[in-house]
Parts: sequence; C-alpha cells; structure tokens
Amino acid sequence: MKRLVFLLICFAVAAAPMAAQTRKHPVKPAPKAAAPAKGAPAKAPAAPRKEMAVPFKAGERLDYDIGWSSYVTAGTATVTVQAKKPSYGSLAYYIVAEGRPTPLLSKLYTLYYKSDTLVDVYSLLPQRGSLYVEEGRRHRMKTTTFEQSARKAKYEVQTATHVQKDLVLPAFTQDALSALYVLRSIPMKPGDKFNMPVTDAGDVYKVQMQVGASEPIKTGLGTINGIKVTPLIAVPKGASPPRGIAMWFSNDARRLPLRIEAQLAVGKFTVTLRQVTGG
Repeated sequence: MKRLVFLLICFAVAAAPMAAQTRKHPVKPAPKAAAPAKGAPAKAPAAPRKEMAVPFKAGERLDYDIGWSSYVTAGTATVTVQAKKPSYGSLAYYIVAEGRPTPLLSKLYTLYYKSDTLVDVYSLLPQRGSLYVEEGRRHRMKTTTFEQSARKAKYEVQTATHVQKDLVLPAFTQDALSALYVLRSIPMKPGDKFNMPVTDAGDVYKVQMQVGASEPIKTGLGTINGIKVTPLIAVPKGASPPRGIAMWFSNDARRLPLRIEAQLAVGKFTVTLRQVTGG
C-alpha cells in the first residue's frame, strides 16, 4: 500500500530518484487481410482509430521540488513525456518520472527510484509500467504488462530471484503514473466524483477521485488557480486507509499537476511544480 501512495503522490515517498533503461518494444506487423471470395461484395475499409484528446505532448517536462517535514526542499523530481512512439502494435506516450534527494539527504541513505509507463494514445490505458528501486544496497525491478482487452496483467519482480503474479483487472485499470496523466485529460468541475482502478505492486485498488473547488496554489511559476482532487483509496477491511492525500491541477487547458501532498507516518510530503519546459 505504501508504494501505491508513493506513486500517487508522484514518487515522493522518500524524496528519491528512479533509474533503469526501458526495453524497446517492436511493432507487431498487422496481419494481412484475407482476399474476398470471388463474387463477394467488397467490405468497406475500417475507420481509422482516433487518438484521445490530451493536454500534453511529447517533449513536455515538469520539474518539481519535494518537501518533507522540516525540509523545505528534500529533493527534486521530473516527469517527462519522452516520446510518442510505436509500441505493442499500437502507438503510445512514453512517460518517465524520476526524483533525486538533496546531496545532504543522499549522504544519510542511498535512495533511487524511476517509474515509467507506456500509455496507449487511442484508449489512454497503460500497456506496460515499471518501477526500478534502489534503497541502500537493495535493488529491484517491478514490471506490470497489461493485456487490457482480456482485463488481465502480468506482474513481475526481479531481484536476485524472479517472482511472477497474474492479475485480473477491472475495466479501465491504470498504473499509478498513467493515472496522473489520465486525470489531466478528464474534464472536471467541483463536486464531481469518479472511480479509477489503479494497480500497484501486484495489487489492484479501487480509488475514488473527489473534485473540490479551485483555489490559489503557490508554485515556482507564481500563484496559479488549481482544482483540488482528493483520491480516496479503498483498502481491505481492518486496514488503515492512507490519509491526507490531495492533488491540485491547473484550472486551464493544460491541467498541469501543480502540487501533491501526502501525510504519511514518516511525515508530510509535498511535491510542488517549479518549472515547465517543452511540450
């Protein structure tokens, strides 16, 4: 559950970085259409698929300052739409989130994280998501490969050993990083509520997004009006739900993630937009 919260607050849980090379996925050639039977009427060509409208594009980079408890800046983070490219027989946005602790904190404990996702441009559903983690001497790679049409996924953890788990998914399931970008693409108004299943670390969570009022948010770009979104995460009976998570998106056409807050057992984390480039 902690890792889901970590990703939902934009990889801020340890004010950490994230690294690892992603694999290239070759485009599968489309099967050749069978020739029509002699004398049979020709079928009309299939209508081309239409890309979903989104407020971001390849090249957009968002830079953040991460605060933790008494540390005004405990680290920095970036989220980049690195490319729009062929992937898994379709076309996808390749989005990468990285963070880095300040030099002072990095001397106390080595932390490094990288989250990435491939989001299909036609459905805005993830094709594959991964999280690479370095915590001290521990290194591990977690990968979820989605088969959205069958509503299932394969979750794998690679350390010194390899562990695999098959998942059954509700419709429209996101990974935590893709969820952040899909939220940017949803028209919102105060009072709206909608559900978004999110998978993380081999589990699937029901998350209800509650939309609040627009309010001024201080950022590195100045004070910007932001729409508040509060995710309520359903947890198993008897477990304590995470508290104090909130996100603010700019109340304009770009729907930039301005600020993310989370109150955790180890303190309060804030992720505040500092700079926007490209896109």
